[in-house]
Amino acid sequence: MLTSTFSFTRLRAQFIKEVLSILRDPRSRMVVFVPPILQLLVFAFAATLEVRNVDIAVYNQDAGRWSHELVQRLESAQFITHVRRIDNRRQLHELIDRGEVIAALTIPVDFSRTIAAGESGRAQLLVDGRRSNSGQITVSYLSTIAADVGAEVVPDTQAPSPVLVRHWFNPNLVYRWYIVPGLTGILALFSSLLITSLSIARERELGTFDQLLVSPTSTPEIIVSKSLPALAIGTLLGLFMISAGVFLFGIPFTGSVALLLVGLVLFILSVVGIGLMISAVSMTQQQAILGAFAIGVPAVLMSGFATPVENMPTIFQWLAQAIPLTHFLIIVEGSFLKAMPPGEILASLWPLAAIALATLTMATVIVRGRLQ
Repeated sequence: MLTSTFSFTRLRAQFIKEVLSILRDPRSRMVVFVPPILQLLVFAFAATLEVRNVDIAVYNQDAGRWSHELVQRLESAQFITHVRRIDNRRQLHELIDRGEVIAALTIPVDFSRTIAAGESGRAQLLVDGRRSNSGQITVSYLSTIAADVGAEVVPDTQAPSPVLVRHWFNPNLVYRWYIVPGLTGILALFSSLLITSLSIARERELGTFDQLLVSPTSTPEIIVSKSLPALAIGTLLGLFMISAGVFLFGIPFTGSVALLLVGLVLFILSVVGIGLMISAVSMTQQQAILGAFAIGVPAVLMSGFATPVENMPTIFQWLAQAIPLTHFLIIVEGSFLKAMPPGEILASLWPLAAIALATLTMATVIVRGRLQ
């Protein structure tokens, strides 16, 4: 029988045992420490929605000035690696079918003549729909180039007043400024989730769980001792990745360090509760890892990291509010770029506190039931 008294001496011993079991186990070290650091470095450069280094095919049937000007603008565009000039429509279709170009532009024979007559020249753009997102971004880039050529055609006296665009918070549209703060939350999520998911499952697999049951350790001591290592390691990893964002990637930090730290701790606590529930129902470490990814991947997809929560169906918007990462992303991204006021940060902190309380309570009930 487990005793109901709470002993800080036993808690300290359990905490040290948990930390040492993580540090001494090669599999745990590999799962917990190596992937977050590598993923931060890799994803910061690889995970981007920008379109670069693409090939464009051009079927130019016009020999006039404006078609030549348009092709020259395409060849000098930074996002285009190579403009492939082709001689027939069949070759154009083949290049798109084989995925060698992301888009193909067909310029009709009367393109320059139509523009010279004062009318609007038209060209056909074929886009590879298999790469829908990149294709749409490419269309936007090409439309900007065409608009620049059009502005050169229209005399200055007839040209409309230009619209001046200013990108707030991220003037140069550096995509890394957006992706790295979000990665901080995602990688801290998976690290904390894996640590706690493996805790009780490791005891069962190694055969020490039965020894834990007959020891004088109480249920609260077991839960706290399983939670504290994940909280400490997850918080340290989160702070490391935040520091890397500031000092390694040069992302401006304009918010409150104290409020961000509070948000990080509440975020890790809510994830720890989820991990304890996974660990309590898992019989092996393999099941715990699979369970962690089964929960973590949908949480990332629904958190608003890649797509806005507002674009999702209503039921998924409700579910997204129960995901800790949804609220932490608002805090961490607002702290980096927006100098978010404390009142707005607090509006995201209290849902994190409520989620942490709910998950830890549920984890306590489930773990206590498994320990009986």
